[in-house]
Amino acid sequence: MKNGYERFVRPLLFSLDAEAAHHLTIALLRGASHVDLALRALKVFQPRSKPKTVFGLNFPNPIGLAAGLDKNGVALSAWAALGFGFIEIGTVTAKAQLGNPRPRIFRLPEQQALINHLGFNNQGADVIAERLHKLRESERWPVVPVGINIGKSKVTPLEEATGDYLYSLRLLRDFADYVVLNISSPNTPGLRELQEPAALSQLLRAIRDENQLTPKPVLVKIAPDISSADLEEIIATCEQNEVAGIIATNTTLDHSSIPPVRDESGGLSGAPLRERSTALVRAIAARSKMPVVAAGGIFDAESAHEKFEAGAQLLQVYTGYIYRGPRLLREIVESLS
Repeated sequence: MKNGYERFVRPLLFSLDAEAAHHLTIALLRGASHVDLALRALKVFQPRSKPKTVFGLNFPNPIGLAAGLDKNGVALSAWAALGFGFIEIGTVTAKAQLGNPRPRIFRLPEQQALINHLGFNNQGADVIAERLHKLRESERWPVVPVGINIGKSKVTPLEEATGDYLYSLRLLRDFADYVVLNISSPNTPGLRELQEPAALSQLLRAIRDENQLTPKPVLVKIAPDISSADLEEIIATCEQNEVAGIIATNTTLDHSSIPPVRDESGGLSGAPLRERSTALVRAIAARSKMPVVAAGGIFDAESAHEKFEAGAQLLQVYTGYIYRGPRLLREIVESLS
């Protein structure tokens, strides 16, 4: 049975261009974040508390907002009011960038999926750090953990990527409860090469050394399009460099599960990613004690339980939230034993 969002709000949003609908939603939530009455109204969607502690952080419930929906961190108070157990902003890059040419978000309603080719469009670490500083000084900083997802600027050569990540880390770590290294977006040329052992080891060593000043849990977000051998090497490199956890997974470049007529370049997310993401979560959990944050194809209580049973400690939603709306959080949390 469809909820109110699916019956009334989603058809209105889906009547708009996908990116226009995204910007409208973020603008409304940004506005709500500054109005007490609006925040109280949003709290009607909050699930009951289901606390969990992972990598030393206390989460009021284990369902978080995935990076990508609020790239610039403009609506933290609203996301918390809606009931997310944690919020991840970004991906933030050292340099501000417009991203790839439009159109760059495509809906596939029949497959309950999205394709995006955004390319880390964001205002850059300096602007976002200043915004978070002002929010921290106000009374509206969320009471749930906030993660900051950082990535490489498109104009930065791959051999200089480490410096890019370090720049963002230094600016943003004071506002982050945890930091995520995005090395797996398919929409920044060459980025996934950072998953290779030598490049990943170099990056993680530098991050580990920098992180000793004010230690924060550091997570690595990986692609679903990796082999078992690649996964073994990524896990070993992460363990050697004291990574706190792995996010599995980013979007996939494998579009074989969708009709070719609807195929567009970019990363595929949503229901078609469900099985691949779950398999990777299960493989990581079988090989390592590092906590796994699962993302990919979470649309209801059943798909959420599938991820937990595979070994995930926390979940993140994005595409499922666009299709199902605020009721999705309560449905999942209330199904947890």
